[in-house]
Amino acid sequence: MLRLMHHLCQNCMMGGKKRLRKDTDYETAFWCAGGVGLLREEVWVDANGKVVRYNLAFLLPHLFYADNGRVLGFDNTHGEHERHFMGSVQEVEFKNYESTANRFYREVEAMRKSYEGKSIH
Repeated sequence: MLRLMHHLCQNCMMGGKKRLRKDTDYETAFWCAGGVGLLREEVWVDANGKVVRYNLAFLLPHLFYADNGRVLGFDNTHGEHERHFMGSVQEVEFKNYESTANRFYREVEAMRKSYEGKSIH
């Protein structure tokens, strides 16, 4: 019987399973734009420590109700590297996880600064 390989599993041997290890599972809450915001970072690595799956999310559920409150995010959950912004999704070029995470945190900081001093009801 032919087994289908998961798209994130690279160089898998037939009949063998490579297990991913969740390397990073970080979430923090903070005050932003008149309510509680959340930053989430999840990273899975293979046996060699290579990042094979990730999820970066900036959530402001009090401002944006769609997509579980995610106003900005980057992930490769569906096999493609995607940028989520206020409900829209676009495929993005992927160089490596570090550059993607740096881009995410720069964009989050810019968004947070744009909300400073604004009272949102």
